[in-house]
Amino acid sequence: MKLYIAGPMSGLPDFNYPAFFKAADLLAEAGYDTINPARAESREGCTSWLDFMRLSLIDIAACDGIATLDGHQNSRGARIETRLAWDLELPCRSVAEWLALAEDGAA
Repeated sequence: MKLYIAGPMSGLPDFNYPAFFKAADLLAEAGYDTINPARAESREGCTSWLDFMRLSLIDIAACDGIATLDGHQNSRGARIETRLAWDLELPCRSVAEWLALAEDGAA
């Protein structure tokens, strides 16, 4: 199962990248494939919030679900991402919930 990681970035130290990479590592260890929007690959030339969001929306369409970070509900971008996922009928769960599902063998 491929999961997109959604969470707050704007206005946070290091754009919250450490939390995104930690979540990606934990989810990968649990057996999930992840798309981490904090990655550098395929982000060349992005200079604005809109540039990054356009790519994120494409990434979400390639996923089976969304893994949310703490504070996602306070982020304009993450709210857009999770709303799109709900509209596409993709499951949205916290990283902890996805990890618990994997531990229970339900993922």
